[in-house]
Amino acid sequence: MDKPETDHIEQLVRSAFGDGEVERVAVLEHGDDPEVGPGETAVRVVINLDKSGHTRLHAFHEAHRAAFHEVAEQLRPFAWWVEYRTTGETKPGREGRPGGGRLRSNLREPEPAEVAGELTPVMTRLGPADLATVDTLITAGIATSRAEVLRWAVGRIREHPVYDQIRQRVNEISDLKAQF
Repeated sequence: MDKPETDHIEQLVRSAFGDGEVERVAVLEHGDDPEVGPGETAVRVVINLDKSGHTRLHAFHEAHRAAFHEVAEQLRPFAWWVEYRTTGETKPGREGRPGGGRLRSNLREPEPAEVAGELTPVMTRLGPADLATVDTLITAGIATSRAEVLRWAVGRIREHPVYDQIRQRVNEISDLKAQF
């Protein structure tokens, strides 16, 4: 993303909140943060809670609900997600969640299966080699997101003939357990 676009996004976010409440705005692209996949853009907003007079991000969110909604609508064409963090020291056991924590809004349009409630969210952590593999598949056009790559990979496993044998064994084990 070029500088005029990132400047526009920063101005858009800052103008939604009161003067001085936004400490910084970072527009993140693939390579800037491990959570941003190929072809994705994300926005991280750091809120200055000391300036806002709030002690927790949740209270700030409640007081500025309309601004949060406005930012989400304005960023939707540019970003996959927007994350709000706070200034302040990191509390023990809350690394990566300074001060009052963090809030994240997913801005992408849900897939039809997600809307119908047919998909179950699953969170996983990938090491560098696995993440590079997933991102390569996205870059190659196999899928458009990391979640879609993982659904694709599970589908490929399910299509493999050995999978039916494994499933049959699992059913046999279940039958044996039921006999106890």
